[in-house]
Amino acid sequence: MSDTHSGHESSGHQSSTALSPLADPGLPPHVYRRADTEPRAAKKAERQVAILFALSAVSTVAFVASFVGIEKDAFIFIPLFGSTQAQQLALGMTLALSLFLIGAGAVHWAKTLMPDHEVIQDRHELRSSDEDRQGVIEVFREGAEAAGLGRRSLIKRTLLGSMGLVTLTPILLLRDLGPLPGKQLETTNWEAGRRLVTDPDGKPLKASDIQVGAVAHILPEMPEGSELTLNDMVKDPVILVRLRPEDFNLPADRKDWVHEGIIAFSKICSHMGCAVGLYEQQTHHLLCPCHQSTFDVETGAQVIFGPAARPLPQLAITVDSEGYLIAKQGFTEPVGPSFWERSS
Repeated sequence: MSDTHSGHESSGHQSSTALSPLADPGLPPHVYRRADTEPRAAKKAERQVAILFALSAVSTVAFVASFVGIEKDAFIFIPLFGSTQAQQLALGMTLALSLFLIGAGAVHWAKTLMPDHEVIQDRHELRSSDEDRQGVIEVFREGAEAAGLGRRSLIKRTLLGSMGLVTLTPILLLRDLGPLPGKQLETTNWEAGRRLVTDPDGKPLKASDIQVGAVAHILPEMPEGSELTLNDMVKDPVILVRLRPEDFNLPADRKDWVHEGIIAFSKICSHMGCAVGLYEQQTHHLLCPCHQSTFDVETGAQVIFGPAARPLPQLAITVDSEGYLIAKQGFTEPVGPSFWERSS
């Protein structure tokens, strides 16, 4: 009885070991693809990959044609989406299709033609020997050779063509941002004799229109027939503040830039270009709401707090023969953030 019982225990132990989930089941038999065994299938797959790459190149050409040939103000109606700018739609679709086809071609190439043999590598210490490192390099070289770049010239040519063309798309997209600014960031529409008008109604101002302690948001009066562009609206805004003349502590060369206690500064913060639109009447401080840079009006908008690195540029003002406030001259330094190219 004891022998039989012992035999059953032994059998049960062996059975549990064989069914252990920790046992290594090994790799299943390798399944060859049609392209591995049939030259015609391999050639067909090669043509399919080449077609995908060629279609990608065609899509990139269509991208360039859309950029050049479709007017920017042309619109197209799409059901459920409404009216859409035709050029932007065409650029987005052709660029997306071009990049998708390159990816699809690469995936199809890898799944049908590149080697897919299972490779087993035993774990080893983190630093491989020099022989192993050289072996890895050889494996990569062999893999590149097996991938067929050298033998499959059709794939190589179409891949290079599609990828070469798609690199043109960022150039066109960057060009679409508009012309280079040149010196535009350093100049404004303010010049000698240009009237100060209220923003946004365009009313010219006299000194009597501004009370002590008051502020006004100002733009330059443009010649008849011309309008402020968006670029102008970014650079030209000015803020007027009126104090008592005895409150000022300005540099000697700027005392005549003020008219009857009215002083003018660029409204564009010298830190990051936000609009300086807050004024503390009790302290005579201008504040930028974005990063809390604070400028002292009494001393010519010197920075007294915050990240701004320089004062707000001051606009010299006076009055014309009719008593309207005008610019005595243009800004003597570029307005706007400190990272803009500066001439002084």
